[in-house]
Amino acid sequence: MSHVKIMATFLARPGKAGQLEALLFNMAPDCRAEPGNLRWDVWRDQAKADRYALDELYVDNAAVAAHRETPHYKNYLSIINDVAERNAFVLEPALVANKNG
Repeated sequence: MSHVKIMATFLARPGKAGQLEALLFNMAPDCRAEPGNLRWDVWRDQAKADRYALDELYVDNAAVAAHRETPHYKNYLSIINDVAERNAFVLEPALVANKNG
């Protein structure tokens, strides 16, 4: 089994920073509750308050696929392009530290 990380950056469209933050913050509990989700964290840029980064970690590609079928993800997908410019990357481990041993 190989974990899958999704990293996305968002730059709010003019006047849409509040909507972007609300969208991301409101879906966090549902995403974190998904069986294959290990992390789902939102970060805000210290230098540019309308820029956010999303850091997700899933147990495998099947968990990512299941995530993309959820109502909260489909809602996000229907809204995100109206409130932000988005860049997303689906990543596999290349050189990852294991703090547990």
